[in-house]
Amino acid sequence: MTTRKASWRAPSVLPGFGLTFGFTLAWLSLIVLIPLSMLFIKSAGMGWQSFVDVGFSDRALTAYRLSFGTALAAAFVNAVFGLLVAWVLVRYAFPGKRVISALVDLPFALPTAVAGIALTALYAPSGWVGQYLDPLGIKVAFTPIGITVALIFIGLPFVVRSVEPVLADLGKDVEEAAATLGANRAQTFARVIFPAILPALFTGFALAFARGVGEYGSVIFISGNMPGRTEIAPLLIVTQLEQYNYDGATAIAMVMMLVSFAVLFTLNAVQSIRRRRLGA
Repeated sequence: MTTRKASWRAPSVLPGFGLTFGFTLAWLSLIVLIPLSMLFIKSAGMGWQSFVDVGFSDRALTAYRLSFGTALAAAFVNAVFGLLVAWVLVRYAFPGKRVISALVDLPFALPTAVAGIALTALYAPSGWVGQYLDPLGIKVAFTPIGITVALIFIGLPFVVRSVEPVLADLGKDVEEAAATLGANRAQTFARVIFPAILPALFTGFALAFARGVGEYGSVIFISGNMPGRTEIAPLLIVTQLEQYNYDGATAIAMVMMLVSFAVLFTLNAVQSIRRRRLGA
């Protein structure tokens, strides 16, 4: 007589995979997929020629280049200085450290329009900083440089908060072990610390870039909103809506969504390939 052993699974507070996966798909569909699918449906009703005429007009292409170019530049700057800020906050103890840490999160809580007004007042030709830059021929406000400054402001927390916990988990014992093996500080950072924090830094870079591409409130004040020069793509969408050109706004939004998805998909693919190589 064959006896079968009953297999019992330990009870869990969390529900099973099937239930949680179903809720995940339902929630993502309701919040993300269904709204985005309306862009495809609305764009399909325009006709291909009308979509190309609006979505790839000279004005739209200039706005795309400005939005994606300044977002990319700001993300690179934040990757460098965000890493530096995270390093200081993790590795050193100093008076006012909690205040500095709170200031890093300020762009999250501060309304973006307020940030735009403050940056414009600071970097305008008559502003506190702009009045000293203007005689030198350096113009920040109402130029692409001003847009980049605004995107740096709102994107810095993404890099800092992505890198900070990884640095905290790394610990100083890793540096001490490298030092005992004869590595200097530069070699320790380049061969031990930087490879460990690179995935987190890459994630922060991608988040800062994604936030910069769609940023509106902090940019419209400092950009000057000059078509063909300092007009960003989100502002062009709003302009089309104000003119009741819903098809035009949909076409531009569709192009931005496809390009943004392609860029983020590429970044995630590169990061995934790198993780596999490191695992191998």
